[in-house]
Amino acid sequence: MSYPDSVRYLYALGNEIKAGAKFGLERMRTLLAALGNPERGQRFVHVAGTNGKGSTSAMIANALCYEGFKTGLYTSPHLGEPTERIQVNRASVSHEEFARLFETVHSTAESLLKTEALDAHPSYFETVTAMAFLFFRERADITVLEVGLGGRLDATNVVTPELCVITPVSYDHEAFLGNTLESIAAEKAGILKTGVPMVMAKQQSPAGEVIAKHADELGCRIIEASEANISQMSVGPRYSTFVLEDTEYVCGLAGRHQVQNAVTAILTCQELGIHRRNIQEGLLTVRWPGRLEWVSQQPDFVLDGAHNPAGAGALATYIYEFCKDRPVWMVYAAMRDKAIEEVAGQLFPLADRLIVTAPDFPRALRPEAILQLMPHPNATLAQSVPEAIEVARAAPPEAIVFFTGSLFLVGEARGLLLK
Repeated sequence: MSYPDSVRYLYALGNEIKAGAKFGLERMRTLLAALGNPERGQRFVHVAGTNGKGSTSAMIANALCYEGFKTGLYTSPHLGEPTERIQVNRASVSHEEFARLFETVHSTAESLLKTEALDAHPSYFETVTAMAFLFFRERADITVLEVGLGGRLDATNVVTPELCVITPVSYDHEAFLGNTLESIAAEKAGILKTGVPMVMAKQQSPAGEVIAKHADELGCRIIEASEANISQMSVGPRYSTFVLEDTEYVCGLAGRHQVQNAVTAILTCQELGIHRRNIQEGLLTVRWPGRLEWVSQQPDFVLDGAHNPAGAGALATYIYEFCKDRPVWMVYAAMRDKAIEEVAGQLFPLADRLIVTAPDFPRALRPEAILQLMPHPNATLAQSVPEAIEVARAAPPEAIVFFTGSLFLVGEARGLLLK
């Protein structure tokens, strides 16, 4: 099967975030058993959380690369192509390898369906996760594995990692994870395994208490980022510097919130035995597309997929801190299942000019509906992302234009802007 055919088939399986989606590990375990359990015998760092898990995973993986490991990185969603989800040493899996892996998993699933060992074809995420396990078994010494949704019932939660990491927990996907911090934290803590140490980012108290209680029940040693002694912190528009345990670090990702993600990554790397210099290099050179990513100048175009309230809060803090003397334009889109009023309520008041649009994706909310929920005195409707970009190009040279609210918007805009 060709790469385009494999991608078309995956998209036909539909997104995980939909009514009637079946969550559980039985189907995943059946599929992996038929594939020879490629998830076994590998080294994993398993990362869950609501915000920052992708950035933290990228930092950890980059430091592991500097340490000399062939390092796997599994993340979601992708911005441009699904190959971005499966990486070794910062390089995405090739189109040819992706198609080969898909054919192996798909043919195995078809055989299991014929014998009724499976009740349905594995979902998009289950299929790609199985593909990743096969690839990492062939190519990686150690893999940083990011949870897709939640943790307890996520398709990645079939591994026995040597270390677990939980980044900040906040509200997102409440329809699947519950509408309290306690219930969401319990789902995230579902990745913990008996006796496996855990690095926990600084948490809001209800979430932190739930995670700590679950860790205690399983005998997991907790390394708490909240106890780290940070000093001499200096936050700039493109990067930050700080001192932790008498060592200076430069974090190459923009935003005050990335300092906390960096601390979590440092503690994880220390637990893995990575040398200090390699941790420093990993943080300095890390790149994580679509998160306060600067892609053009005069006017400045910045991509940031702030799709939930905590992400919007981090972006709002950034705008308050670094953009108060500049015209702020905002290109905004959202999916139907997101907390639009909470996100837009934080961001829209900061926009001198608002451009509301919709990416080319089935779950995208119509621009008119967004403005009905959250009006803005200086708003423009753009029916497509290319149209929104053209409107944004009219911003004055001294302006800063944020593309935000949805990672699907960010992905589509990024592909057009960097083409």
